[in-house]
This record gives sequence, structure tokens and C-alpha cells, in this order.
Amino acid sequence: MKQKSRFETARRWLVFWTLFIGIGAVAGALAMLIDPSGRFMGMDAMLPYFQVLPFADRVFQDFTFSGWALLIVNGLTNLTAAALLLAKKKAGTVLGGVFGVTLMLWICIQFYIFPLNFMSTSFFVFGAAQAATGYAAWVFGKQEAFHVALTDYPNIGTNKKRLVVFSSRMGYVRKLAYEEANRSGAETYEVKSPERTEGTLGFWWCGRYGMHKWQMPIEPVSVSLADYEHVTICTPIWVFSVAAPMRSFCAQAAGKIKEADYILVHHQGSTYKSAADEMDALLGLERTGLRSVQCRKGQYKVV
Repeated sequence: MKQKSRFETARRWLVFWTLFIGIGAVAGALAMLIDPSGRFMGMDAMLPYFQVLPFADRVFQDFTFSGWALLIVNGLTNLTAAALLLAKKKAGTVLGGVFGVTLMLWICIQFYIFPLNFMSTSFFVFGAAQAATGYAAWVFGKQEAFHVALTDYPNIGTNKKRLVVFSSRMGYVRKLAYEEANRSGAETYEVKSPERTEGTLGFWWCGRYGMHKWQMPIEPVSVSLADYEHVTICTPIWVFSVAAPMRSFCAQAAGKIKEADYILVHHQGSTYKSAADEMDALLGLERTGLRSVQCRKGQYKVV
């Protein structure tokens, strides 16, 4: 079953926020510019609060400057971001998130000059939601743009004495596994689980296994591990420890692997030696090597 695009979901929500904020800002700005006194919108009583701001005697005697500022800072900017998002331009995602932060900063000025009120608080929350949605869309876009093709690694499978075993949710571990297998000529074997591991729900479900350090059900191991002289195990790190599917694999492979080294893939800057020690204990051997790799949105760095 094809996973629903998380980027598209986040992008649609970001379109909503940019249109909602943008149209509202344009409407408010036009009202200020049409009637700078503020009486039309019942805002004339708010003018005295503006006197705490710099140059109040010049620019805050009516709502003309405020109207233009609102139109430019929150109106046209958000509508521009919405147009870019609807056109499916990458810049729309970035700008949509940035303009959420801009709205929050705008509201911080209101917090300074006005007493605490429902409207300002609500729009600060809206700005935070817009910024968070923009960031989520940016991250999901990076993740979904990441692809690994087996055909790019022609040397895989040329050495029948070596095997690379891997487990991968997002494809980041798969890429390193293919690179290692291509380098050594090893065959590859992917550890798969019938549990839901993909998407946002899969992330939280896997996190539950990782937090408790449980083993996760996996499909029966279909390779004869004893036939290989050396096995390289590539695994992601879940909640600071071995990923649950690989923990299950190691437990099932105990005593069957002659020699092994590990490649650990994670988001942090640690070597995760404790995870490698756990794999040694589960497999009943002492590893011949350990490579710890930090991966952030497809960018790798050996720790």
C-alpha cells in the first residue's frame, strides 16, 4: 500500500495558514487605510497605546502607517507564499514557515503595547502553527525527495562470501548498506517487519518499541547466515539503542554468524558503542569493526 505523502498534507495546511493570515491582514490593512481614524473598526481607542513606540508623534497619530505595515509584513508576504505553494515551488515552503515567525514577532510588539488580550494571543498561536507547519513541510519534502536505486550499485552480489544485512525506514540506512555492499561485492539482505513502520504513525509506533527496547516481529530470515565468511550489519538507532527489527534479527542470528562488523546510523553525534555492545551480546561474538554515521535529512557524517 502506497504511503500518503506527508509533504503534501503539510503543504496543504501551509496553504491554508498563508491564505488565512494573508487575506485577514489585507482586509485589516484596507480598513485602516480607508479610515485611518480607526472609528470604522472601533479601533480609535487603541491609538493611545501606540504612544510607547518610537516616533509615535509622527507615525502613530492615526492608522495609516500601521495599515501599510500590516499590508506589507503580513498581507502581501503571506499571499505571495500561498501563490508559490499553489504553484508547488520550493520557495513557498520556506517562506510560508518564515512568515509564521514574522507574525509571531508582529504579535510580540502587540504584547508590548497592549494589555493581554484574546485576539493577540490567538494570532500568536496561529503564527506558531504556521511556522511549525512550514518546518514540517520542509523536513517532509527533504525526506520524500531522498531516493536510493539498486541499479546504481552494480558490484553488489559479486562476492558470495560476504553479506550486508540492513533495516531501513526512510532509506538512509539502505543507501549506506548498498554503498558498503557495492564496495565489498557483498550480497544484501533486508530485515523487514510486518509492523507499521512507515509514515508519521510508524515513527511513533517504532519509538514505542525503541523506548522500551523491545524486539519487533520480523519476517523469517530467508538466508543461510552460516554460509558467509563475513556479515556487515547496518542498523538505525531508535531512542539511543538498536532498532527493534535489528534487535530481533540479532537474537535469531545468535551463533549463526562467523564474523561481523556494524554500521550504526543515527541523528546525533554519538558513536553509540553501547548499541554495538548489545549487538555483540545478542549475536554471541565480538565485532571486528564499528562505523558510526550521523545522518540528517540525507546528509552523512562519520562520527
